[in-house]
Amino acid sequence: MTSADIRQQVKALGEWFQNLDLKGVATAPRHYLGDYPANKWRQIGAALPARMDGLSVLDIGCNAGFHALECRRRGARRVLGIDADARYLAQARFAAEVLALEVEFEHRSVYALAAMRERFDYVFFLGVMYHLRYPLYALDLAARLTRQRMVFQTMLRGNEATAPPAADYDFWDGSPFAQPGFPKLHFIEQSYAGDPTNWWIPNRAAAEAMLRSAGLEPVAHPEAETWICAPTERADYVWERELAGTL
Repeated sequence: MTSADIRQQVKALGEWFQNLDLKGVATAPRHYLGDYPANKWRQIGAALPARMDGLSVLDIGCNAGFHALECRRRGARRVLGIDADARYLAQARFAAEVLALEVEFEHRSVYALAAMRERFDYVFFLGVMYHLRYPLYALDLAARLTRQRMVFQTMLRGNEATAPPAADYDFWDGSPFAQPGFPKLHFIEQSYAGDPTNWWIPNRAAAEAMLRSAGLEPVAHPEAETWICAPTERADYVWERELAGTL
């Protein structure tokens, strides 16, 4: 395809949230976050293996496929991107075609991960959690599918302080909840930033606490909103004791 052909198809596929470089054609050149998500990937990608040969990758909420495509560039053996938005998936498939990168894309809800039995070496869970009505449930499902590392990113609001959690809290003592480092999820009843799917926005302490609760131990923090986590035995425990009997 010529640049004109690519530009025409980019326009036909509607508004793009991710700015991809399709052989010189930018898909979202006037993004309000700048060159997004490439500007974040420069930090995140530096904390990941430069080569991913032989590894399998699951990109949850893949949007137009930026991260899935980058992993394939690094030699990942199998890359699967899932999203609940058919328009984003059409964009992702077109981008993969233009760039001649073999990536699978499926129309699938994050909650449909409950039916998946395949585990992936790397799971990307970027920019998804705050769009979910049931965020911890989805995180538990994603943790179960993670073999080596999860790359997790969420929007953060509120105090950036963190503090070690206590083993227990006294029922009559309300003071811990007022501490800056106590985990908090901010609930958006109507809309945030013009998006009614923004439901829960954590502070940093809550994001890290939720990861640990799901059986994911942060091992790197390459940029303010992103953690790279290793699965622990708790991920299987949560699945077997909390989830399996309810599905």
